[in-house]
Amino acid sequence: MASWLQIEGISKSYGLKVLFEKISFNVNEGDKIALIAPNGTGKTSLLRIIAGKDKSDYGGRVTFVKDIRIAFLEQEYDFDPEKGIYDQILAGSGPFIADLPEEAVSEFQRRVTALLTSFGFTDFSKKMSLLSGGEVKRVALTQMLATDADFYIMDEPTNHLDIDAIEYLENFLSHSRCTLLMVTHDRYFLDHVCNTVMELDHGNIYTYKGDYQNFLEKRAERIENYNAETDRVKNILRRELEWMHASPCARTGKAKYRKDAFYSLKDRAGQVYRTQQISLDSVGGASRLGSKIINCKNLSYYCDGACYLDSFTYNFQRYERVGIVGGNGVGKTTFIDILTGNIPEDQLSGQIERGQSLKIGYYKQSGMEFEEGQTVLETVPDTALLSQFMFPHDMLNNKISSLSGGEKRRLYLLTILSRRPNLLILDEPTNDLDIVTLNILEEYLKDFKGSLIIVSHDRHFLDRLVDHLFILTGEGVIKDFIGDYSQYRQYMLDYNAARRAEQRAAEKSARQAALDSAPAQPQPRSKKLSYKEQREFQALEAEIPELEAEKAELESLLAGGTTDYQQIEKASARYKEVAAALDEKEMRWLELAEAAK
Repeated sequence: MASWLQIEGISKSYGLKVLFEKISFNVNEGDKIALIAPNGTGKTSLLRIIAGKDKSDYGGRVTFVKDIRIAFLEQEYDFDPEKGIYDQILAGSGPFIADLPEEAVSEFQRRVTALLTSFGFTDFSKKMSLLSGGEVKRVALTQMLATDADFYIMDEPTNHLDIDAIEYLENFLSHSRCTLLMVTHDRYFLDHVCNTVMELDHGNIYTYKGDYQNFLEKRAERIENYNAETDRVKNILRRELEWMHASPCARTGKAKYRKDAFYSLKDRAGQVYRTQQISLDSVGGASRLGSKIINCKNLSYYCDGACYLDSFTYNFQRYERVGIVGGNGVGKTTFIDILTGNIPEDQLSGQIERGQSLKIGYYKQSGMEFEEGQTVLETVPDTALLSQFMFPHDMLNNKISSLSGGEKRRLYLLTILSRRPNLLILDEPTNDLDIVTLNILEEYLKDFKGSLIIVSHDRHFLDRLVDHLFILTGEGVIKDFIGDYSQYRQYMLDYNAARRAEQRAAEKSARQAALDSAPAQPQPRSKKLSYKEQREFQALEAEIPELEAEKAELESLLAGGTTDYQQIEKASARYKEVAAALDEKEMRWLELAEAAK
């Protein structure tokens, strides 16, 4: 494959903190790369330099192959709150469409319409100020994908998206022939879309072909080999140290290059690789939890004429682990606010009771409230815990204002866990946390000795941690499903397939009933088919099963969301043709079959 991007010797520092220095790598045509690193180590900075939004320190070069189209999705989408969705996309795409010919502009607008529809939008004039965070992200993705770029650079594309949107994007990118470099924390998304994992570690780049599990295995091998080499260097250093401790007279006569080599060895011997881990043992277990957690009876909540909760009855249990899923804007955060008392009880109908021993730890999407001028240590005055949460000694006096978004999230999580709650509620905890932190957080939550409620769009996170799901379907309706998210997804696929099969059977039965009830037509005495009719009858018997199979395949394709929007449009048009042809041929077959009796 041809090289489409060449990175040579780029560097980035902020003050005394060096993120990376003189790194180089290539991206080839067709590569789909996930960039992985702990928060605060330079992932976003690297993407911004590649996309031309920032510059490398001390030179370096970023070279794209000529005549390829590049599109960049940043974490935060800059928009005019007063513009409608469609107008915002056109305004944001101004530089892109400025030099396009008229027919190319029309094609771009058609792609925008198709993508917005696929992402679930119906009102393209809705103001941006009225959109949820997930809806804003879908608008940003539409603007980027509509460019039909050859090379996409994406910074956390699944943040704030609901699961349906994530799965649509996942299928779009996995079937696209684009080249891709992205930062993501969603491990299922990574495995389904990417063929390469690129790690930014201690300022260096390491590349691994394959999936996330392969990355973990090869990374462990790399670290083991590195530390083995360190041990070998230490053995050499001991011999050289004896030489350096020889008498001054003997030493001064030695070659200068050997003394220089000694200091290089000494520096290398001190570079023992320590992977950053979070050990939460010292945080302590949950506070003692009584038998009553939260009991709800006929609980309802209306606001501004909209129903957010409709006659909800449920008693939460000790050590229960429930996941909450649903589309953007259906009221997941509102439901949590009701459970935690952030919505006053006088605004509710029905009953809600909380146990006396209940101690809630609530990790909110918008809950971070730090004094930016405080240091890390002033915010959490426990050096042991800070170290365990990947805040080493040299970061303790850093101001909160200097931390990355992910580092602030990690510190915010620590302030909640350290209070030892016995009901832990996490509202989208995977947003802005890196994969390293998520893996260790999952291990902690698996051993958490309390009740757990998780609102998340991260399928891997839900599969590992929850026993059952509350599915919010809108209009205040909550359905309980026993099992994890993958089991729920398979259940819905099987359920919808069965419904479609029933519908096809009912339609066929209705056609046969209509034919049977039609007035009898005068028949010629001879019921024998002509030679031409016999050939037609035989052809129909071969054609109808083929059309039925193609129709079922198209139905599965359209329902499963396994194609990009261009394939969806093509499949939809073909489905109409096949359905019409099948109806016509089945009716003709019935006529000929009747005539042949």
